[in-house]
Amino acid sequence: MKKRLFSGIQPSGDVHIGNYLGAIKNWVRLIDQYDCLFCIVDYHAITIEYDPKEMQRRIFNAAAVNIAAGLDPEKCTIFVQSHVPEHTELAWIFNTITPIGHLERMTQFKDKSKQHRENINAGLFTYPVLQTADILLYKGEVVPIGEDQVQHVELSREIARKFNMRYGEIFPEPQEILSEAPRIMGLDGKTKMSKSLGNYISLVESPESIWKKLSTAVTDENRKRRTDPGNPDICNLFTLHKHFSKKEQIERINIVCRTAEIGCIECKKILSENMVEHLTPICLKYERLIKNTDSLVNILQTGAKRCRRMAGETMIEVKKKMGLV
Repeated sequence: MKKRLFSGIQPSGDVHIGNYLGAIKNWVRLIDQYDCLFCIVDYHAITIEYDPKEMQRRIFNAAAVNIAAGLDPEKCTIFVQSHVPEHTELAWIFNTITPIGHLERMTQFKDKSKQHRENINAGLFTYPVLQTADILLYKGEVVPIGEDQVQHVELSREIARKFNMRYGEIFPEPQEILSEAPRIMGLDGKTKMSKSLGNYISLVESPESIWKKLSTAVTDENRKRRTDPGNPDICNLFTLHKHFSKKEQIERINIVCRTAEIGCIECKKILSENMVEHLTPICLKYERLIKNTDSLVNILQTGAKRCRRMAGETMIEVKKKMGLV
């Protein structure tokens, strides 16, 4: 039996290259090693203000982009969180054993509260409890994440341990698998790549738009003129070269940038060409998928059917242990 892997995908608009490098490529690599469940977490997405008319499109978009990027529905299960009501049922149960102090320590709640000062709701606060329910509902043993989610997985272990001690052994203590590219900086070079900050390149960006965004992206700020030597070690875009450019190009840029034999614009043009080459097959597959919503609906319904069966079995166990049946 393969260990079960769980990961959540927010339907929050464009999927960007930070998501791709930091998460999706890692998921694709793990598909053959684990029994993989990939959940479009729409309940998590509603903790911030959104347009209800756009949500269905965003869910389809999240499914299509991730499938286009390599999540093969024949090899993994893809489904929508709200299609399996046991997620919120188990989250309520976990709320009753999760100390408030544990949630107050969550750095993501503090960050989100600063970003959404006019909508600091209880959902933002208990977000990690629902995340724990997402994982443990399927007895997930491994969770692939970026470094910013380590604290949440640690909490999921604490909640699993507390439930097992109080009511009886049911849940495993999930372990994180850190991505090889856990943190991709935005084009501003100052913050993590983010849709809300607008410092990103979409996974299905047009070639023209990729170049437009790269042409104004921050590089080595110490390099004021073309004749100034650069330092790839502190250049934000050199990190992207490592993921999209060819090995010989990366090695050459690393040398000639330091001696000012190549300028930032030339480096950006090389990166743009390689990025377009890498992303074009994903864009083409995405366009085919998004035009065929019947196929996407079938994939999501099939995934939800499997997950409802597993979730139902888990909740029967939980209720028996808690004396609720």
